[in-house]
Amino acid sequence: MPANISLMNVLNFTPFSILKTGRLLLREPSLDDRNETYFMRSDERVNKYVDRPRPANVADAEQFIQKLKDGISKNESIAWVISLKNDPKLIGSICLWNISEENSTAEIGFELHPDHQGKGIMQEALLPVLHYGFNSMQLKIIEGWAHERNTASIKLMEKNNFVRDHETESKFAGEDYFKNMQIFALSRSSWNK
Repeated sequence: MPANISLMNVLNFTPFSILKTGRLLLREPSLDDRNETYFMRSDERVNKYVDRPRPANVADAEQFIQKLKDGISKNESIAWVISLKNDPKLIGSICLWNISEENSTAEIGFELHPDHQGKGIMQEALLPVLHYGFNSMQLKIIEGWAHERNTASIKLMEKNNFVRDHETESKFAGEDYFKNMQIFALSRSSWNK
């Protein structure tokens, strides 16, 4: 990217970029996703390795969806609902957030309904999101964080050439929340190989 163009000059999430794969449609979050969002953010299996507030009710899930939509409209983050092409119901989500203009980086986050895990769905969803991040957003690095016991997420990142970033991990040493976290990074140059 030329020196006089910042990352935020290229970030424009409107109109929203719908992404498609062989089986999947990655679309914009909608308030129609409230019940599935409530389930995903409150189910113990989905949240086993995630430390985040659980919604008390569907209204809390609606507020979370609105927060996602606000982040998209302000070009601060982008989140996709993962659904099957033949069924628009939310089965998971994937996002690029924690965007750093200064470093041209973003963090990827993803989750999948337990009934759809182990079927290669997140691998299929990850590829177009990485393409979007590196090509449309012009990111230099995409980071991923995973609890050390979240082997499925770690394997997914490693399969896609993310490498463990011990240097960044050391910056958080001693902080309780981060003590069991592993941080991975994928550079544009490694992804393009």
